[in-house]
Amino acid sequence: MHQDNLIQGIGLILFAVATAALGDAIVKLSSAELSLWQIFAVRSAIAMVFLVTLARITHNALFPKTQFWTALRTVLLVFAWIAYYTALTYLDLAIAAVAAYTNPIFTVLIAAVALRERVLMRQWLGVFLGFAGVVVILNPTGSAVQPALIMPVLAALLYSGAVILTRTKCQDEDYLAVAFNLHIGFVAAGVLGLCAGALFSPSLVTTRINDFLLSGWTEMSPTLWWSMAALGLLAASFSLGVARAYQIAPPQIIATYDYGYVGFALFWGFIFFNEQPDMYEYIGMGLVVGAGMLVVSGSKPEKKTAVA
Repeated sequence: MHQDNLIQGIGLILFAVATAALGDAIVKLSSAELSLWQIFAVRSAIAMVFLVTLARITHNALFPKTQFWTALRTVLLVFAWIAYYTALTYLDLAIAAVAAYTNPIFTVLIAAVALRERVLMRQWLGVFLGFAGVVVILNPTGSAVQPALIMPVLAALLYSGAVILTRTKCQDEDYLAVAFNLHIGFVAAGVLGLCAGALFSPSLVTTRINDFLLSGWTEMSPTLWWSMAALGLLAASFSLGVARAYQIAPPQIIATYDYGYVGFALFWGFIFFNEQPDMYEYIGMGLVVGAGMLVVSGSKPEKKTAVA
């Protein structure tokens, strides 16, 4: 691996996670006005337009060779983002981010059990450190236990399942096709959710979480349309940036820089929402990030990997 490719891969993954954190901040900001399903449908429809245009320019494929496995991967990721975005209505962006980034821990556990891959001692240490970090963030001895933390942890588990599928069943797919089909899944979920929301009486929608999950279509102001357009471009850029970064540089190195998302989430959470984690949350974040780095440091390089 040439140094130029490594530098480019690191640059791409840092760009990708920065756009992802900004996009998630926009989702959290928009959740007070739009339902999750409307965000999914509008954002990913715009992302698909961008990806189709890019495919025409680059002559890349838009549809995978293995429809079943790609579709299953998409379903796992759609449910992962449903869980994660639902958590954002309750949790600070940085706290939700660090809980979701327990996914390397789940990936190691799934690989050990389902794929019978050898797990190094430092990776098991990372698993235990990550668990300890989540416990510290929860601060069960304090007065502000956050049960909503289970949602981003569930998102991490689903994401890990998708990563395993990517490694074993979708490794040779065109990264543009993988990204395009993921956004097809988001649009489908968005349309189904909007149809379901239209069946609910407005009188049943009494809380913010109900508004976010049960509302139908809401008329969008020009500002919201611009926000969704930006979100669509950010989502497409993230999907492509991550896939390309993992293709041109060693995955175990790129996965370490992938944790830059947590730092960007802290930054955007402070800028948009003035979120400032407490001492326990900072300690827990440090434990989870350190655990993830221990886990990925034991990973073997792969020839080609395309991820979300």
